[in-house]
Amino acid sequence: MKSLVVYYSFEGDTKFIGDTIAKELGSDVLELKLEKEVKDKDYMKKYLGEKQVLMKTTPLLKPMDKNPNDYDLLIIGTPIWSGTYAPALRSFFESTDFKDKQVAIFYCFTVKRGRIFKHMKKALEGNKIVENIGFKDPLQLEKESVMIRTKKWASKIAQCLDMECPVKEEE
Repeated sequence: MKSLVVYYSFEGDTKFIGDTIAKELGSDVLELKLEKEVKDKDYMKKYLGEKQVLMKTTPLLKPMDKNPNDYDLLIIGTPIWSGTYAPALRSFFESTDFKDKQVAIFYCFTVKRGRIFKHMKKALEGNKIVENIGFKDPLQLEKESVMIRTKKWASKIAQCLDMECPVKEEE
């Protein structure tokens, strides 16, 4: 069974988790990149991102070199903005058509999770969510403990590579 880790990373937290999972599972990686990124990481970049969430904008993505339909298991990661997934994920969901996949989701956040699971579940309708996990400020914590937690979660996902996993509800 083939797996693909798909993520958008704003400041590196989601990339760190996604790359750790991919390395642990031997998965391919698809990092979503925007055609037009805001360069600075100050409040203006955060403001523009929040505005895109509220307006339900679908920013243009750079061409993708992987097709989710070529994989059995998708592991999808996002930072949480205003209680939901980043606009780059909205663009990904609207530009790709995949169904009947096993999907594991992970998300990184600073303040709270909001209703991320509900939003992801709706966006991934027609697929089976088998695992989900949230990471609070992973790059602000001790990297070793975050890596241990990430690898432990990846080992749960590895079971899905060998067999059908049951549908997972929000934790």
